[in-house]
Amino acid sequence: MKFGMNLLLWGTEINESLFPVLEEIKALGFDGVEVPIFDTDPTHWYKWREKLDELELDRIAVTICGADFNQISPDPAIRKATLERNKLAVDCAMVLGANLLNGPYHSALGQFTGQPATEQEWRWAVDNLRELADYADSFGITLGLEYLNRFESYLVSSSDELIKLVEDIDHPACKIMFDTFHANIEEKSLGDAIRKLSKHLVHVQVSENDRSTVGTGNVNWEDVFKALQEIKYDGWLSVEAFSQKLAVANIWRKMFDSETQLMKDSLSFLKNSLAENPGTPSIPY
Repeated sequence: MKFGMNLLLWGTEINESLFPVLEEIKALGFDGVEVPIFDTDPTHWYKWREKLDELELDRIAVTICGADFNQISPDPAIRKATLERNKLAVDCAMVLGANLLNGPYHSALGQFTGQPATEQEWRWAVDNLRELADYADSFGITLGLEYLNRFESYLVSSSDELIKLVEDIDHPACKIMFDTFHANIEEKSLGDAIRKLSKHLVHVQVSENDRSTVGTGNVNWEDVFKALQEIKYDGWLSVEAFSQKLAVANIWRKMFDSETQLMKDSLSFLKNSLAENPGTPSIPY
């Protein structure tokens, strides 16, 4: 099992100014980082790969689509542009040296019609994501689709809906990632959701109900760790916490002392919690 840190804690400017942050993440004991792909120029990521290799940090790519890129748009030109944009994100993940491209890029973040997803929107998503999965697979990259909560997305907002989407896509390179923040809003049981997803699960983001330090809120972590133990999950546990630096998250108050303290406390909580579950896969620390 590996422990990761999502760089969105420092906002959306993902550039070389964050290299000292990577050094701190390594020094604190994390195994890798989740790197947000907003800049879809592959040449941007060569120096990142060099730095991550130098630090011996593993990496996972994550991306999202905003209003300009929507795979379920009624406009065929937008759907085509979105598919090409997401293929560029795959190219960036390849340059970065990541074997996973995670995120809710199945549709546009925060865009709603006021109605549930239609059969046609569903079909557009299935067709576009199957083509994207085929493209990713040619580079040895797997897609890890994420469901968001009902306030951020309407195509899929639960484990059952995302399972159906992935099974309709029916491609070996299209899988599922799980985020405890969204599940904490939408699921009756986090553990049951994890068990249902287990066949397709390739990545887990651990996030508190208020996006602050893991272990300080009301997420039922005992339920989470018990389920991970039962399904013998041995992938990443990646901390996804947000701050006022991420404007889109609508966080208006400070919820932790410092990024360093949040990372230390979150990592300590994860390691201690897993150590208390003897059936959990062994952890190298």
